[in-house]
Amino acid sequence: MTAPPSRVQTVVVGAGAAGLWAALHAASIGPVTLVAPDPAAGSSTALAQGGIAAAVAEGDAPSAHAEDTMAAGAGLCDPRAVDALTTEAPLAIEELRRRGMVFDEGGAPTLEGGHRARRVLHAGGDATGRAILRALVASAREERRIHWRPERAVALLVDRGRVRGVRLERSELESWRVILATGGATGIFGRRTGPDRATGEGMALAWDVGAALADLEFVQFHPTALDVSGQPARLLTEALRGEGAVLLDAGGERFMARFDPRGELAPRDVVARAIALVRDETGKVYLDAISIPNVAARFPTVAASCAAAGLDLAHDPIPVAPAAHYFTGGILTDLEGRSTVPGLLACGEVACIGVHGANRLASNSLLEALVFGRRAGLAPDGRGPSVTPTEPLGGPPRPGRAPLERVRGAADRYLGVRRSAEGLDAARSVLIVGGPADGTNAPALVAWLLAAAARRREESRGGHFRVDFPRTVDAWAVHQVVTREGWGKLPAAMQAALEP
Repeated sequence: MTAPPSRVQTVVVGAGAAGLWAALHAASIGPVTLVAPDPAAGSSTALAQGGIAAAVAEGDAPSAHAEDTMAAGAGLCDPRAVDALTTEAPLAIEELRRRGMVFDEGGAPTLEGGHRARRVLHAGGDATGRAILRALVASAREERRIHWRPERAVALLVDRGRVRGVRLERSELESWRVILATGGATGIFGRRTGPDRATGEGMALAWDVGAALADLEFVQFHPTALDVSGQPARLLTEALRGEGAVLLDAGGERFMARFDPRGELAPRDVVARAIALVRDETGKVYLDAISIPNVAARFPTVAASCAAAGLDLAHDPIPVAPAAHYFTGGILTDLEGRSTVPGLLACGEVACIGVHGANRLASNSLLEALVFGRRAGLAPDGRGPSVTPTEPLGGPPRPGRAPLERVRGAADRYLGVRRSAEGLDAARSVLIVGGPADGTNAPALVAWLLAAAARRREESRGGHFRVDFPRTVDAWAVHQVVTREGWGKLPAAMQAALEP
C-alpha cells in the first residue's frame, strides 16, 4: 500500500468482506483509501461460521438458489437483486479462489436450513468468515492503489448536495465518492452474536446527510446461540443442523415438526420463534449434535465456545436460545450500491438492496458482501434512487443520547423475536429520554427507528413478529422507507420502482 493523494478517487469506510471487496475492485479504476480499524479486532466477517452459498455443485443451479432465497424472504425479496446475487455467486467464488481462498474438502458444499441442495462452502470447518477475511486482507495489502487509514469516520462531508469525503477523528479526507461498508447494528442488542462495535454508525452517518433507510424492522435472530448464564451468546452454526443436529425441549423431546415440515432445516425466523416459544413452555431448549461424527474436529469454533462454558459438544446437549444476528435493513441503495444522496454508496450489511426481503437465507450474507461489494466498487457515477416520503416521521429526528447499555436493555426487552405495540411504544419512550453526556447517538437512533418501523408494520413477516398482529397481511408486502422528512413505502420489487 502506498500513501494516499490529497484527494482520492474512492473512500471505503469499513474493512470486512464487503469493504475489502469493494476497495479491491474500486482500485481497478482509481486510488482508494480504506478507513477502518484492524478488521481482526471485531469484524462481523471474522465471526461468520456458516459459510458462503453458491450454486456450484453438480445438479444445482442459480435459479434454484434464487427460489430458495425468495422463499426465505417471505414475499419481500427484490427479484432483480436476487437474480444478481445468485447468478454472480459462482463468479465470486471463482475470484475468491484466484485470490488464494481454499475451501474445505476440495470445495464440496454442505446443506443448511432453507436450502434445497448442498450449496454452502466452508473453510476451516466453522471458520469460513475468518478464512475469507484473511485472504481479502492479504490481497488488499498487496494492492498498491489501496491505502489503509486505521481511523474512525465521524461524519460525511457534503458540498452542494453531494458527499465529497469523510471527517475522521483527527483530519478530513476528500474524495470523489464514499462507500460505506460499516456492517450492521446487532450491537444495539445485549444478546447478540456479532461484534460489540456493530452499533449502526454507518446508518447514522448516512441519516445525517439525508439518505433514506429501509426495512429497519427486519432483524434476523439466529436460532441457536449459546444460552449459559454468564457466557456470551456464541453462535452455534446452522451447519450443525445441516449435518444432523436436532433441537430438544427440556424433556429431551424433538419439537420442530410442530412448527414446520422441514423441521430443524426450516428458515431461521421459523426456528427462532419456535425455540422462543418452547423455552417459555418448558424452560430450556438444547441443540444435540452428539450423533455427528467427529463433530468437535469438524466444528472447532463451536467446540471451543462450548468448552469455555464447561460443555462438550461431542457429548452434551448444548442449551441454546435466539440472539440478534443480522440487520436486514439499512441504507437504501440501487443494484450498484448508490444511495439517495449523490456520491454516497453502501454495500454489505449496512445496505438495504432488497435481496434478503424480510428474512435472510442462511449463508447469503458473505455472498451479498462479495456480489454487491464488487458492484459498488465498480459503480459508475450516476443517479441513485429517489424516494418521496408520504407520512411524517412521527417523532424527533434524533432520540436522546441514551447510553449504550440502556439501548441494549430496551432492545432485548422490546425489540426481540416477539414484539407488541405496548413494548414498541415503551422502547421508543426509553430511547427518547436523554442520557448522560457520554451517551452515544447512533445506537439510540437506529433502535428508535427500528421500534418506529416495527410499530407501524401491523402484521408478522419474516424477521418481524407481532404477538398482537400474528398473521401476514398482503397489503403489507411493501418495504418501509424512512428519511429525516418522513416515511414512505416501496413495492416488494423495489428496484424497478427506484429506477429514474
